[in-house]
Amino acid sequence: MLDLGIEKMALIGVVALIVIGPEKLPRVARTVGTLLGKAQRYVNDVKAEVNRSMELDELRKMKTTVEDAARDVEQNIHSGVSDLEKQFSTPAGETLSALAEPEPVMPVYKHPRKNWRLKQGATPQWYKSRNGVRTKALSGAARVARYRPHKVS
Repeated sequence: MLDLGIEKMALIGVVALIVIGPEKLPRVARTVGTLLGKAQRYVNDVKAEVNRSMELDELRKMKTTVEDAARDVEQNIHSGVSDLEKQFSTPAGETLSALAEPEPVMPVYKHPRKNWRLKQGATPQWYKSRNGVRTKALSGAARVARYRPHKVS
């Protein structure tokens, strides 16, 4: 990149002051500053995009290696199962299903139908009563009447 020291920056400033003039120099400096800022943002965006693409390529490579490993494990399992089936196959054509006991019948799941007429609060009633949580709402008039001091006659 450019090697700008303090002496070179001062020389550029003096030349700019002479060429542009003291009236227009602040406006030109602001414009140059905004352009340099835009250029830096553009360069940073390009760097970020390149980094993202490199990470994406690495992730793709990692995905393929994991998929290959999963396929190898699956093939090993299938070959092991087939070897076990060959080893435990019964002689004289008897099948394992004929020798095995019948499978127990599992109960079918039945969804507990929610009674939509009953309001179910998020906090249980026993918890509210134990901790002194108010369970009923009072209107404003009822609250005033409840806390109004009684007249003593």
